[in-house]
Amino acid sequence: MFNEKMHKLGSNRSVIRELFEFGKALAQKEGKDKVYDFSLGNPSIPAPSVVKESVLKQMDIKDSTVLHGYSSAQGDADVRKAVADHIRKNFGCAVDENLIYMTVGAAAALCISLKALQEDGDTFLTFAPFFPEYRVFTEMTGASLCVVPMQKDCSLNLVEAEKFIDEHTKGIILNSPNNPSGAVFGEEQIKALCALLTKKSAEYGHPIFLISDEPYREIVYDGVFVPYLMNYYDNVIVCYSYSKSLSLPGERIGYIAVSPRCTEAQELYYAVCGAGRVLGYVCAPHLFQRILVDCVDAPTDVEAYDKNRKLLYSSLTAMGYECIKPQGAFYLMMRSLEEDANAFSEKAKRFGLLLVPGDSFGACGFVRISYCVSYDMICRSLPAFEALKKSYSL
Repeated sequence: MFNEKMHKLGSNRSVIRELFEFGKALAQKEGKDKVYDFSLGNPSIPAPSVVKESVLKQMDIKDSTVLHGYSSAQGDADVRKAVADHIRKNFGCAVDENLIYMTVGAAAALCISLKALQEDGDTFLTFAPFFPEYRVFTEMTGASLCVVPMQKDCSLNLVEAEKFIDEHTKGIILNSPNNPSGAVFGEEQIKALCALLTKKSAEYGHPIFLISDEPYREIVYDGVFVPYLMNYYDNVIVCYSYSKSLSLPGERIGYIAVSPRCTEAQELYYAVCGAGRVLGYVCAPHLFQRILVDCVDAPTDVEAYDKNRKLLYSSLTAMGYECIKPQGAFYLMMRSLEEDANAFSEKAKRFGLLLVPGDSFGACGFVRISYCVSYDMICRSLPAFEALKKSYSL
């Protein structure tokens, strides 16, 4: 009567969403001040003031078809030009606005890109730890996802990656700064990865694409450099979202940028447009497309996230927790106090702490803590972390 795969996905939410919904219910029952929700990457920092200014400006437009009507399927030309200008200015990359496709956030960008690339028998690759929905997005196309095991420092495991790459490999999904680890893959790692893909592309006689999932691109600390992949490799598709950089997760606005150096770049872009059509991802939210023209260069409030990061990392390590120090994004991975991170996460709930177990990220034995929350909540949560730690000493 209905698709069993879709039923399974719909009746079993992701572990992140499950925790988030549990937290909302618990807050209603116990009081919001007794729940320390570190589950979802839902920025608490307000959007830049220029966003509000642009929204108010748009409201003065009298023509409803201009304000709320359809855009071109791939997005308004002036919006795509603004995005291309931003990339050219900030990364020195000769992108073409006619190879940019506006999307309903990064999730849609990834789904469209994978659908555009996938052919029968294809596989895609990613590195653990990874965002669990990559598997859902990939398998939706009929392809499969291979996961390279996690290294202790969350760097790229290229020795193992080479063993996974074969004639069926169509592309690699790379996420830097990384969710869930906060790792940033430096220039030497990126050059080594690109050299490997160049070698393997030649060996198998077809391009292996790099799909760069980079909604956290601007959120980095201590002067860490994030390489822009189009400057290092030809066959790159960038999937971007303004959810994190502009604190607009609920507005669902992002884009795909196909590198003009891609093999048959124009034909690939047509495949992107076709995939967007098939999936129903045409005409990204028009109001927020228009707002991007004003806001595309707006700065991200990294300082607030850094303040949270420093407090959380220093406090938890002082308590005796083992943590991987984030270089970017707003996630911290902490080792569970027992082998089963799911059991540890369940126990943490008793103290009001909502921590995401790392198994689905390919990070068994860890939990993910999303610190894009208020500084006050982190301060209030520290006694709960202390009590959780002590409960394992009893």
